[in-house]
Amino acid sequence: MDIQILTLFPELFGPFLSESIVGIACEKKILNLSLVNFRDYASGKHKVVDDRPFGGGPGMILKPEPVFETIESVLPERDEKSVKMILLTPQGQRYNQETAVRLSKEKHLLMLCGRYEGFDERIRQGFPWEEISIGDFVLSGGEVAAMCLVESIIRLVPGVLGHERSAWEDSFSNDLLEWPQYTRPRNFRGMSVPEILLSGDHARIEKWRREAAEERTRARRPDLRKDKS
Repeated sequence: MDIQILTLFPELFGPFLSESIVGIACEKKILNLSLVNFRDYASGKHKVVDDRPFGGGPGMILKPEPVFETIESVLPERDEKSVKMILLTPQGQRYNQETAVRLSKEKHLLMLCGRYEGFDERIRQGFPWEEISIGDFVLSGGEVAAMCLVESIIRLVPGVLGHERSAWEDSFSNDLLEWPQYTRPRNFRGMSVPEILLSGDHARIEKWRREAAEERTRARRPDLRKDKS
């Protein structure tokens, strides 16, 4: 998978790219992730990427010219049909596991991280974006959101995790939260591991896990099961 991230702060991604799951994916050459600073494509001595909004108001708005120049340089053929273009914005559709699964099947993703008070609207109009938000709150920029998307997507790509079932048993898979998990010691400060998990009866264990996941989902996130019988 190729992922290109357009950002004014590529240095924020340093440790993220070298550690944990994303680092493993890069090392295995399953993921090729490149960072592009769109300030490099701004014109003039000072490489200005923002300006005051027409009509007045607080803050600064990202100018269209450097963003267009950047995209047209990294995608010289404007082959937008073969690239999934993602605009990270609080105005986008809320991100979830279903979207992560869908995006994990793409070969090439391009993500644009915003800053300041937002984008000039022509940036939205100029490209076939899928607009995504990671939640109903506002960050100072899209870099953290981009990291969330990259990690949630790449762990679903075959060959990244050590155990292929791991990603598909996580919370939100099949509209369920994950069941309670335990490891050694069997007893800790008066709290014991459920006996069924020590039984060796895999059929009963699977049934217990399913029921525990459904019970936890009903108690904590009933909205995930509202359309289920």
